[in-house]
Amino acid sequence: MSAPSPGYAITLRVEANAVANSTATLTRTIGEAEAELTALDVVESRGEKMVVDITCNATGTAHAEEITQRLRELPDVVVHKVSDRTFLMHLGGKIEVRSKVALKHRDDLSRAYTPGVARVSMALADNPEDARRLTIKRNTVAVVTDGSAVLGLGNIGATAALPVMEGKAALFKRFAGVDAWPVCLDTQDVDEIVSIVKALAPVYGGINLEDISAPRCFEVEDRLGRELDIPVFHDDQHGTAIVVLGALNNALKVVDKSLVDAQIVVSGVGAAGHAVIELLLAQGAQNIIACDRHGAIHREQDFSDEYRFWLAQHTNPAMFEGTLEETIAGADVFIGASAPDILTGADIATMADDAIVFALANPVPEVDAVEASQHAAVVATGRSDFANQINNVLAFPGLFRGLLDAQANKVTDSMMIAAAQAIAECVAPDELNPNYIVPSVFDESVAPAVAEAVRQAAEDSA
Repeated sequence: MSAPSPGYAITLRVEANAVANSTATLTRTIGEAEAELTALDVVESRGEKMVVDITCNATGTAHAEEITQRLRELPDVVVHKVSDRTFLMHLGGKIEVRSKVALKHRDDLSRAYTPGVARVSMALADNPEDARRLTIKRNTVAVVTDGSAVLGLGNIGATAALPVMEGKAALFKRFAGVDAWPVCLDTQDVDEIVSIVKALAPVYGGINLEDISAPRCFEVEDRLGRELDIPVFHDDQHGTAIVVLGALNNALKVVDKSLVDAQIVVSGVGAAGHAVIELLLAQGAQNIIACDRHGAIHREQDFSDEYRFWLAQHTNPAMFEGTLEETIAGADVFIGASAPDILTGADIATMADDAIVFALANPVPEVDAVEASQHAAVVATGRSDFANQINNVLAFPGLFRGLLDAQANKVTDSMMIAAAQAIAECVAPDELNPNYIVPSVFDESVAPAVAEAVRQAAEDSA
């Protein structure tokens, strides 16, 4: 059984006899169900009965049902209600709009709206570029999705994607003060997506593409990047790549190896894998082998997909042929952006001494982190319950903060490399060790450091 998680927290309202051992019995039952008890509150006491709220973390929905059933089976205990705390957090949505200006009397209204606002509108008609100074465009990002590749859930559509995009917007605000808004499109046609985003772009200072499946995500980002005058950034690609590069720079310091000399194997040639490889090459990596489900990719293979063809032309200089298991033998670095449980600890044991393993498939990584750590010197995953979490929230809030502050109109490799370096430098040299190669997502220094690095890189390239 996996560990209980706050993502599956429940609160059960139960009625029990008001006797000395009642709460002890409830606590023991929760423990026997292997749940994690986080709170027990007596909310009502009347005569011989009492009402208790029990809050605990489960491992999943089935486990939550098992916990509930165990309590129902106790004599003289009635379960009145079970509340899923994750669903409670989402009631009514997770974000809202608030006015920045007071509207207390007629003078305020005259300036914020008619007639005063007309003068600002005419000023923008004459000088549209001033929208970044006089409107929400200065600090607002659109979080755009078509719902085709949401988390690990697949193609679940625009409506089902909305809670995820709301969460993304909340992270933008929490970590970088950026106002972001979900834009969930009920179309998965590339031409329509591009047309709609271009039409709504005047409102926003940047576009964060999210959870759009490959290979369409490449075309959408490429076309919008060329046709808009604001930065366009697909976080599933480049957010992952930035954090991977930052973490890898630190991991290589731990094992005293260099990016230029390291033999790197990347499993997965979709959105994240492709972007990781591009950024590693831009930073100077020389020996990368990309693997799809059939094994190593090389330039003599015939690919109709232009993006996979590009990878074949720019990786695997030695033309190695073999399965993933064969490819990682002797490798210094394994980066997984693919599928769960495709490698074993025994496979990791064939890698070079002081190997680095980034198993990023989520929630189940390419190789069990505990098994990998028995053979590799540094192990990272995308999970929050293991050391070295590769989490995009380390990158995208600060990145967009810097882009907006610089009034940039595009995202470049130099900006992304600067962001990766800033993330790496948030771990001080005396803090760096195999279990701490990236800062915590709650490290308040990260977003400002990334923002400043990106702003400077943007201004240097202007």
